[in-house]
Amino acid sequence: MIEPMKVHASALALHLLQLVQMEQLEQTMSDLLSRDADALHRALDKAGDEVRVKLSRETAELVSRWIDARTRGEEVLISPGNAEVTPTEAAVLLSMSRPQVRKLMDRGLLEFRKVGTHHRVRVSSIRAFLEAERPRRREALADLAALQNEFGLTE
Repeated sequence: MIEPMKVHASALALHLLQLVQMEQLEQTMSDLLSRDADALHRALDKAGDEVRVKLSRETAELVSRWIDARTRGEEVLISPGNAEVTPTEAAVLLSMSRPQVRKLMDRGLLEFRKVGTHHRVRVSSIRAFLEAERPRRREALADLAALQNEFGLTE
């Protein structure tokens, strides 16, 4: 089980958690993140209400995605790339039922391993599933919007 560090957990209904796996970043990105983290901490140590810091483009894009997610009311979960969760926890992360997660596991869409009689799903597998599903969901939403327009259901 993981103990996620949540960044300002939303009090609203459950939102899809965006997952970031630090282990997937290349060594160059790790070096940039370390350098940028040091610069950020030095800037935060100074007095004042505003912080000025130079960050690499990669780090700025990462921070921007986190801020954008929080602006949309989503929660952000940061976990090690090799973290594992139970099917119930995976269901929460995917905003679906545990039986639906088990179906995805059985169909090979979510990688898992067994620990005794218990199943464990890698967080990296959940992230890969979400990335693979994004184009399909986008297409389904476009089809739905077209139907709404066809039947005059839009304002």
